[in-house]
Amino acid sequence: MGEKSKSRGWCGWFIAIIVLASVVLAVVYTVKLRMKKSGDDGGGGPVPGPPGAIDKKYADALKLALQFFDIQKSGKLANNKISWRGDSGLKDGSEANLDLSKGLYDAGDHIKFGFPMAFTATVLSWSILEYGDQMNVVNQLDPAKDSLRWTTDYLIKAHPSDNVLYIQVGDPKVDHPCWERPEDMKEKRPLTKIDADTPGTEVAAETAAAMASASLVFKDSDPQYSATLLKHAKQLFDFAETKRGSYSVNIPEVQKFYNSTGYGDELLWAASWLYHATEDKTYLDYVSNHGKEFASFGNPTWFSWDNKLAGTQVLLSRLLFFKKDLSGSKGLGNYRNTAKAVMCGLLPKSPTATASRTNGGLIWVSEWNSMQQSVSSAFLASLFSDYMLTSRIHKISCDGKIFKATELRDFAKSQADYMLGKNPLGTSFVVGYGDKYPQFVHHRGASIPADATTGCLDGFKWFNSTKPNPNIAYGALVGGPFFNETFTDSRENPMQNEPTTYNNALLVGLLSSLVTTSSALQSLK
Repeated sequence: MGEKSKSRGWCGWFIAIIVLASVVLAVVYTVKLRMKKSGDDGGGGPVPGPPGAIDKKYADALKLALQFFDIQKSGKLANNKISWRGDSGLKDGSEANLDLSKGLYDAGDHIKFGFPMAFTATVLSWSILEYGDQMNVVNQLDPAKDSLRWTTDYLIKAHPSDNVLYIQVGDPKVDHPCWERPEDMKEKRPLTKIDADTPGTEVAAETAAAMASASLVFKDSDPQYSATLLKHAKQLFDFAETKRGSYSVNIPEVQKFYNSTGYGDELLWAASWLYHATEDKTYLDYVSNHGKEFASFGNPTWFSWDNKLAGTQVLLSRLLFFKKDLSGSKGLGNYRNTAKAVMCGLLPKSPTATASRTNGGLIWVSEWNSMQQSVSSAFLASLFSDYMLTSRIHKISCDGKIFKATELRDFAKSQADYMLGKNPLGTSFVVGYGDKYPQFVHHRGASIPADATTGCLDGFKWFNSTKPNPNIAYGALVGGPFFNETFTDSRENPMQNEPTTYNNALLVGLLSSLVTTSSALQSLK
């Protein structure tokens, strides 16, 4: 009995070992098979999971970038964190019996330009929706949502009825000859609006995009506010579509500062965001049916406050990455193909790489505010890379040459690193970051001591001062270098040394994507 029992036990262990080995081999084979399939889509590579290790460099820069929005706030400041800022613009909108005191000053001046402000809100929303978990890991989600809501509160009040939208507070002809703190403004602040008789499709559509995207941000935390935003978004899109007309044509005064080159991109952009917010197929059909008219398929473009095509193409691409059986998605293929062309143009070793690049590797398109295209391109590259990796598509083909999805992320990092000081000048273009950054930023509030009381003209003694700004505009991304990588740190140089809220919104998105790694959300809704 004893010997039989031992023999039976030995046989049992032998069988168990064989079974275990078979299971291990099967697992190994399955993993290899999956890797091979992944390779068929573009090669192996890690699929991002929950937020991983934090990159302190980008986390520190993100905190600064968000602080700039506090510097730009108008109105009765609640929980003011900026020692040299105070209440301002409290009577804005009063001539129309509206409270337009909130919102953001556009740049180093005190105008509230609705077109770029709405774009700022849309990009902030997109950044929060895609990378809110990463913001949260470094305690920056609440500040981002606070700045967004400060802006959308203004946009809601700027839209008092279906076909009326106030698109500007202040007159550059009055504001720009003055150099004073916003707290001391006494000049008239006239209002500019669009309506059924004087339409402005691009501004109405961009504001619709801002409202729709923000409605997703606040959907869980404040459903009533979210519903209000979505109601305004739908009304504004209908206004933009049914009363077509360019605001630059109908209001020629805007051309000097934020001239629009067309409104088709904003209509597609707004419809795309409304589809994400509602999943109403009507909006998906709109982008499918109007693609040939407005989308410039096959022609990569630069993403900016004026041109939303590249952003629209990337945003619609996420539907094809994550909703493969989506009804009505057949018309989206050209959007993703053009988004791929945009990505291939950004990769420096691609056969179709853009020549709009400095020797130091910075995407460079325009002398004025040159970093807008570099930061926007890097943000889109990070998004597209994350969509690919989360979808287990690890490679992209550019005119027959294969690149890893991670190379898009490397490109995004190269642009961020350049902005943070890894450049031929050795200077950070983000104010307050690093040991060397601009000291004479073209910014009225930063250049005048907080205890000074100035009128329109006597503040110019601070503009002409040879001393650095007494107040640091922390987080401000200035305009950037020239193509030959020279930069003049001077208040008299707004072309290179003036920050803008929309550049900073893009910077927030870019830095949030790089703070750590995580999977892209399957749905923004």
